[in-house]
Amino acid sequence: GPGIIDGLKQVGLPKGRGCLLLAEMSSKGTLANGAYTEAVAEAAKQHEDFVMGFISINPAAWKGGPGSPGLIHMTPGVQLAEGGDALGQQYNTPANVIGTRSSDVIIVGRGIIKAADPATAAAEYQAAGWAAYEASLA
Repeated sequence: GPGIIDGLKQVGLPKGRGCLLLAEMSSKGTLANGAYTEAVAEAAKQHEDFVMGFISINPAAWKGGPGSPGLIHMTPGVQLAEGGDALGQQYNTPANVIGTRSSDVIIVGRGIIKAADPATAAAEYQAAGWAAYEASLA
């Protein structure tokens, strides 16, 4: 809530740091959605001098859209193919996350760390993310 952001701001702002708010999660059945997400977006508006953006899944679907263009949206649960896993994680592609859902940054975990060649996988995700970004400009 606001008290937590105020506390972080007292310490972080003098050091030139910002805050990234958790607005949504990519796991099935998450409670971080709806009214919670709306409250997080409102908190960001109230702390524009400190909040730099969000961990979000679908900012394009937010009431009023993704908000200020000065706030960054970072989306976890990115894979090269859409789907899910036994733990309830929901995966979306870079093209979907950036092009359709209006995110700015993709967050990739298992797609890289569980790859036979993590460096090659990271390069593939970087290329897919950049291609999605370029396509979003068209």
